[in-house]
Amino acid sequence: MTEMTIVHLLRHGEVHNPRGVLYGRLPGYHLSETGRRMAEVVAKAVEGRDIVALWSSPMERAQETAAPSARALGLEVAIDERLIEAGNVFEGLRMAGSDNVFRDLRSYRHFRNPFRPSWGEPYTEVVARMKAVIDDARAAARGHEALLVSHQLPIWIIRLAAEGRRLWHDPRRRQCALASLTSLTFEGDRLMSVGYSEPAGALLRAGAPPQGEAALFDKADEVLPEALQAGSEDEETPGSRSVPGV
Repeated sequence: MTEMTIVHLLRHGEVHNPRGVLYGRLPGYHLSETGRRMAEVVAKAVEGRDIVALWSSPMERAQETAAPSARALGLEVAIDERLIEAGNVFEGLRMAGSDNVFRDLRSYRHFRNPFRPSWGEPYTEVVARMKAVIDDARAAARGHEALLVSHQLPIWIIRLAAEGRRLWHDPRRRQCALASLTSLTFEGDRLMSVGYSEPAGALLRAGAPPQGEAALFDKADEVLPEALQAGSEDEETPGSRSVPGV
């Protein structure tokens, strides 16, 4: 009988970011009080699961999100660089306020190609590193479950790839909330299903300002509408279902 393995991709909790900076890979950005509560709620949700491997992005917010689950599961957290946030040319800049990045019209040149995308790490490269770490986690937890703590863009992009959908998209339409779980179920090496849940959904703040690339698009909407509204989020690549692995 073929073994079933589940790899859970956990997005970190809410980050303390009062200045509205696109923090990306910058050090020093930690979970807010709400973010820490989110991490505790997730830990309770996964405590009874058959998780035998717990890996995390090296970013502080990811490690802080992983810590309560590590205690609940009795596991050490292994740091893996492949789970890191995607690179972004706007890293360290403010997305709102009188000194936001869009006060400088030269910023708009970075939106010339939403398909690659031109403002950050190529989607295909993110898929490659996420696929590699998921493959390794699946091998390490074969017949059981693994929990990988990462970031919104890497998790969403590998989900799009797994489901055979196009990689370019509007960041504001990602189904990957703070402290959410995207779960990949494998039979042997074959991906059978993709699930999604929000164990800390009750802590998500209604009307909270968008974070990361979603904040970018709220400001740069006028330069991208036709490119990113073309096609459907549910569009598939022919022959993309039942892919062997991710």
